[in-house]
Amino acid sequence: MIFPTNLEEVAALIEDGKPTVFLFVTTWCGDCHYIKPHVPAIEEAFPDLRFVQLDRDDFMPLAQEWAILGIPSLVVLENGKEIGRFVDKNRKTKEEVMNFLSGLGR
Repeated sequence: MIFPTNLEEVAALIEDGKPTVFLFVTTWCGDCHYIKPHVPAIEEAFPDLRFVQLDRDDFMPLAQEWAILGIPSLVVLENGKEIGRFVDKNRKTKEEVMNFLSGLGR
């Protein structure tokens, strides 16, 4: 998991074109804490994807630009283009995230 500290670091991750899962969370979100223990297993199951965690409150302009309406939310980019998103206000289980990533059709 990569933890960028500024928008320049995020831009560099987008520009290199590698398939990347951006996981938006916050420190105060109960559903974010629910999925957090499962993230290492999810990362291990998808070694071809790079995982980046962003605190939505620290990256609010990006979250607004990408229409991150609920947390936790995932946006997947490849070659700078969105190839999938799992964005809603509901709790996400490990199985739901795994199914989402499996269904990207890559």
